[in-house]
Amino acid sequence: MIQKPAETEQKLASIIAERWSGKAYDASQAVSDDIIMALCEAALWAPSCYGEAPWRYIICNKFKDEISWQKTLDCLAPGNQEWAVNSPLLIVTASLPHFTRNGSENRWNGYDTGAASLNLCLQSTAFGLMSHQMGGFDADKLREALAIPTTVNLWSVIAIGYPAALDTLSAEVLERELKARQRRPLNEHFFENRWTD
Repeated sequence: MIQKPAETEQKLASIIAERWSGKAYDASQAVSDDIIMALCEAALWAPSCYGEAPWRYIICNKFKDEISWQKTLDCLAPGNQEWAVNSPLLIVTASLPHFTRNGSENRWNGYDTGAASLNLCLQSTAFGLMSHQMGGFDADKLREALAIPTTVNLWSVIAIGYPAALDTLSAEVLERELKARQRRPLNEHFFENRWTD
């Protein structure tokens, strides 16, 4: 197991600094129902426009329904399948594009779903779990596999599980796993008073 806290200019809350997208999962260790419910509750309490909570999650648990879990795994890009095969949970992240209260377009549905997903991932970190959000998947195949309507937006598949020893990874994936975490400088992302190129 490896820990890779972010090296930051300012001191951050440990839950933020310690969250990272690992790839070495313990395939033998299930995530309990109580913990899964807590992850869902964490996502539920994220902020959203008008309290709409447009997010929808499909939880595929290898220890409860291996068929649905396998269908989801098969929709991932090959590079993600290589390591996600050991993750006991694959959670499909989706959202409704219209407000349920009046049917008008909710242009914030993706933004709000991202906030809910981060809550879920931070709660995973609090439980000693790893989470890894993946955009590499075949959306059409996933819709067909899990009966997801075309009117629903698909954003990511989140792998969640307990960390495992690094020797469970291939040499190529291990190299990426050990690579230092990096971000560009703050001043490239945050501007004062006006946009800056």
